[in-house]
Amino acid sequence: MARWCYRHRLVVLLLWVGALFGLGLSASTAGTDYANVFSLPDTDSKSAYDQMAKAFPTTSGDTDTVVWKVDSGSVKDPSVQSRIQPALDKIAGMKGVGGVTGPYSGARGAGQISSDGTIAYAQITFADQANAVPKDLVQKVVDTAQNAERKGLQVELGGQAVQRVEEPPGGIAEGVGILAAAVVLFLAFGSFYAALLPIGVAVFGVGTGLFSTQLLSHTTDIPDLAPLLATLIGLGVGIDYALFIVTRHRRGLQRGLDPEESAVIALNTSGRAVLFAGGTVCIALAGMLVTNLRFLDGVVIGTSLTVVLSVLAATTLLPALLGLLGMRVLSRKQRRKLAANGVEPERTDNLAVRWSAAVQKRPRRIAAFALVVMAVLAFPVLSLRLGATDQGNDDSSTTTRQAYDLLADGFGPGFNGPLQVVTSSGDTATLVKDIQGTEDVARVAALPPAHGVTVIQVVPKTSPQSQQTDDLIDTLRDKVIPGAGATGHVGGVTAISKDFATVTGDRLPLFVATIIGLSFLLLLLAFRSLVVPLTAALMNLVAAAASFGVLVAIFQWGWGLDMLGLGKEGPINAFLPVIMLSLLFGLSMDYQVFLVSRMHEEWVHTKDNARAVRVGLAETSRVINSAALIMVCVFLAFVLSGNSGAATAGVGLAAAVALDAFILRTALVPAAMHLLGASNWWLPGWLDKALPHLAVEPAEEPVQAAPEGPASAVHGFVRTAEGEPLEGAAVTLLSAGGRQLDRVETLADGSYIVSVPGPGTYLLATTAASYSSIARHVAVTDGPLIHDVELAEGGVDAVN
Repeated sequence: MARWCYRHRLVVLLLWVGALFGLGLSASTAGTDYANVFSLPDTDSKSAYDQMAKAFPTTSGDTDTVVWKVDSGSVKDPSVQSRIQPALDKIAGMKGVGGVTGPYSGARGAGQISSDGTIAYAQITFADQANAVPKDLVQKVVDTAQNAERKGLQVELGGQAVQRVEEPPGGIAEGVGILAAAVVLFLAFGSFYAALLPIGVAVFGVGTGLFSTQLLSHTTDIPDLAPLLATLIGLGVGIDYALFIVTRHRRGLQRGLDPEESAVIALNTSGRAVLFAGGTVCIALAGMLVTNLRFLDGVVIGTSLTVVLSVLAATTLLPALLGLLGMRVLSRKQRRKLAANGVEPERTDNLAVRWSAAVQKRPRRIAAFALVVMAVLAFPVLSLRLGATDQGNDDSSTTTRQAYDLLADGFGPGFNGPLQVVTSSGDTATLVKDIQGTEDVARVAALPPAHGVTVIQVVPKTSPQSQQTDDLIDTLRDKVIPGAGATGHVGGVTAISKDFATVTGDRLPLFVATIIGLSFLLLLLAFRSLVVPLTAALMNLVAAAASFGVLVAIFQWGWGLDMLGLGKEGPINAFLPVIMLSLLFGLSMDYQVFLVSRMHEEWVHTKDNARAVRVGLAETSRVINSAALIMVCVFLAFVLSGNSGAATAGVGLAAAVALDAFILRTALVPAAMHLLGASNWWLPGWLDKALPHLAVEPAEEPVQAAPEGPASAVHGFVRTAEGEPLEGAAVTLLSAGGRQLDRVETLADGSYIVSVPGPGTYLLATTAASYSSIARHVAVTDGPLIHDVELAEGGVDAVN
C-alpha cells in the first residue's frame, strides 16, 4: 500500500484534498446540530424531570439573567429605573427574544430584588436554546444591558447563551498548539519540509474527522464538547504518528536507501506500529460505552472517527507527500554531508544511549526514584470529588462570573442552583412545611399545580458545588419526603449533576477494568508475553493516579489557577475521569507499543533481555520524548479554548503525557524490565499455540528481496583492544532497512563468516558480553569482504 501511494502520489493527494474540501462544504451547508443529552435512567432527578415535562410542557428557549447593583441607595430609585427599564424594553423588542421578566412590574417583581434593595435581576427568555441563539443577538443583548451602566451602577449578565459570547474566537487553541508543535518539529528535524509533514497530515486527519462529526450530529446526539476533544486528541496523535514514520524514513535516507525504498520500509515498520497504536486508542475510547452514559456516546463517535482518519492520513497521505518531497525531507546540511561523505555510521554517543546504559546499571535506584515521584503526585487524588462546574468557576473578569457572584451576594449562595421537589401525591402543605424546617434550606415556594403535579422550588443556603448541598439532596430524598407521607422526586440542575457524578463514580471501576482488560489482550497478542502487558497495565494505573492528582491540586485545591487564568476552584467534572482515562490509556499504549516493539524486535533476534531493553530504549526514547513534548504543547494550548471542560482535559492530558513519557516510559518501564530479566517475554507454550498471531513488526524479508547478484560473504576476526581473540561474540548482518539476514558466533580464534545474498551496502553489528558493541556499514562487491572488528571492554552499547 505504501509503495502504491508513493508512486501515485498526485492521485492520493488530490483524493485527500477533495475529501477535505468536499466534507467541509457539506458540513458548512448543513450547519451543526450538537445536543447535550444527559440521560440518567433509574435516577431520582430523571424521574423528576419526566414528571415536570409531562405536567409543564414548554417550548421556551434558553433563559439568561441580567443583574444590576447600586453602590448606594436602592435599585427602586427612579434614577436607576430610568436607566434599566428602557434597556430591558429594548431587549424585549429584539427579534429572537421571547420575553423579559423584570423586577419593576408583575406579581413576582418584588421577589427579584434583594432584601437590602441593592441588587436586582431580570430574566431574558430567548426563542431558541443556547446553542441555537445567534451570537450577534446575544452580543446586542449584552451591549444594550451594559450601556445602562453609570458610576455607582454595575450591570452584569449570566446564562449559557451569554457564556458562549464570552469564549475566545474558535481556532485560537488549535492555532497555538500547531505553532508550538511546528517549533518542536523544526528543532528536532532541522528541516522546514520535514517539520511541516506531520502537521499537514494531522490537519487533514483532524479536518476530515471534524467535518464528518459535524455531519453526523444531524443523525445522532453528539455533545458540543465532542469536536473540542476530537481536535485535542486528533492533533496530538496525528502529529505523533506522522513523526514516528518520518523519523524512520529520514533514518533510511541517511543510511543510503533510495527514497522510495526508505518510505516503504518506514511504513512497513513504524506504519504497522501506528496502525496498532491507533487501534488501541479507539478501543480505549470505545471503553466509555460500558458506562451506559448517553452523553459519552457522541464523544466516542467524534474522537474515534478523528483518530481513524488521522491513522489513515498517516498511512496513505504521508507516503504520497514523502514521494513529492524526495530527499528534501533531510535538511540541506544533511543532504550536502550525505553527497560529500556517503553513508556514515550513526552517532552512538548521544544522550539517549548514555541514559539507556545508566538505566541498565542502576535499575533499582531509578525505579525507586520514579515510583516516589509518581506517588507524591498521585497523593491529592485521595481527596478527588466529582461534581459539575458552573459559571461560578469562570474567570473573575468575565461578566458571567460577576453576575453569578452578585446573585449569590443578593439572594444567597444557593440561588444559583435551586432544587425542584416534584410531587404527585400526598399532603403538599405538610411537605412544604417540613422542607422549610430542614437544615440548610433558605427559601421554599410551591408553584401552582398542573395535571396533578406540584413543583416546590427549594433554595439551599449553600452553593450548588457545596458538599452541604449534596447532603441536603440526600436528606430530602431519604427523610423529608417519605416523612411527610408524599411521593416525590428531587430534580433541578444541581440534583442532576449530583446524580451524574454518583452514576459515573459507580461505573468507573467497570470502565477501568474493561479498558485494562482490552489493552492487556492486545499487548498479549502483539508481544507474545504475559509480563509485558501486565507491566503496561500497572504503569497506566500509576500514570492515571498521578495525572488526576495534578488535576485535583490545580482545579479542586486551586493551586496555580490564577496564574493559568482558569477561574475558581471547584469539583472535578464528573464526565472528565471517563474521558481522560480513555484518552490516557490510548496514548499510553501508543508509547508502550513504540518502545516495546523495538525491544521485542531485538529480543527475537538476540534472546538477550538486557540488550533488547537497552537498545530499544536508546533508539526510541528520543522520538517518544519529542512526540510527548508536541502533545504537551497541543494539549496545554486548549487552556485558551475558553471551554472549562476542554481546558481541564487539556491540562490533565498534558500532565499525563509528560509523566508517562518522561518518567514511566523513559525510566520506570525499562528499569522494571531490566529487573524482571528474561521473564519479560515468558508465555506458556499452550497459550502461545492457542493465541492468534498479530505481529506489530513486519515479516522477515525473503532472500529474493535482497540486492540481485551472486551470493558472497563477510568474514574476519573479532578481537579485544589488546589483540586477544573473542570467542562467542555475536556478529549479525542486517539489511539497510534493519532486517536480520544472518547471525553467527565467533570461534575460539575469534573468526566469523556471515553469508551475504548479493552485492550492496549492509550493516554489520558485533556485540559481546562485558564489551562495547559496534555497528558499521559494509559495502560488498562481487567477492567476499574481509572485515575485522575490535571491541573495547566496558563500553556502552553502540548498535543502532
